[in-house]
Amino acid sequence: MLGVLELVKVWPICRTVSDCVYVLDVIAGPDIRDEEATSRASRFIPCGGYAQFLNKDGLKGKRIGVVRHPFVSSLHGSFVAKTFERHLEILREKGAVLVENIEISNISEILNPHESGEITVMLSDFKHSINDYLKQLESSPVRSLADIIAFNENNAELEKTDEYGQDGFIKAEGMQGNEEEIKEIVKHLDELCKEGFEKMMEENELDAMVTPGTKAIPVMAIGGYPGITVPAGYDEHGIPFGMLFSGLKGSEPKLIEMAYGFEQATMARKPPPV
Repeated sequence: MLGVLELVKVWPICRTVSDCVYVLDVIAGPDIRDEEATSRASRFIPCGGYAQFLNKDGLKGKRIGVVRHPFVSSLHGSFVAKTFERHLEILREKGAVLVENIEISNISEILNPHESGEITVMLSDFKHSINDYLKQLESSPVRSLADIIAFNENNAELEKTDEYGQDGFIKAEGMQGNEEEIKEIVKHLDELCKEGFEKMMEENELDAMVTPGTKAIPVMAIGGYPGITVPAGYDEHGIPFGMLFSGLKGSEPKLIEMAYGFEQATMARKPPPV
């Protein structure tokens, strides 16, 4: 499925930036089962791996863009927003250069999967990929997405179908796989990326963009850009939130330096009670 692979990303969940980097060193590289995607990504892997970029002074000299609309403005002065502002001061104290008053063009469309067409591509790709995967299994009670839907319906109590539903599966199964339509949507998503995130990064000579929480992840996903979320604190209800450092393709070394530098400066993560 042309271009669809850009929409599916692996986000390891780890305790620390170091743990995340060690995982990245293991999983990064070519995979014959996904050769097109992994061969393109492999050209960005640095000689010596990623662990060498765990630098506590990694924020020094980095140009970091602060995109407030809609990622900060939507928080309406909440505790998370105020904590984000305090963390920006820490970035400055550690030598980062913050670039303010910048925006991503067409951000409202980028963040709306129905308007951009992202949801159509995701559903079509999911159906194609899951069917292809299931066909390769030596032994399995299901061989297609249609089989999965039927299994869930026939085992509603076991699969909690009445409670959680399977609307996503059903919508994906209903995709007819119009390849030309998918190509046009992928082309449009690529244009949104180039005229939006990439243009902002290049025109402002940024090493990264920093945003609170996870609302900027769709920007990363549709363009295949790297990002790393670092624990930044806990809201009024004790729910953890993070700072997302994201950049252009191949910027993982710089992102690791910034993420590790921020983590070591704040140590915001609290181990859960045993």
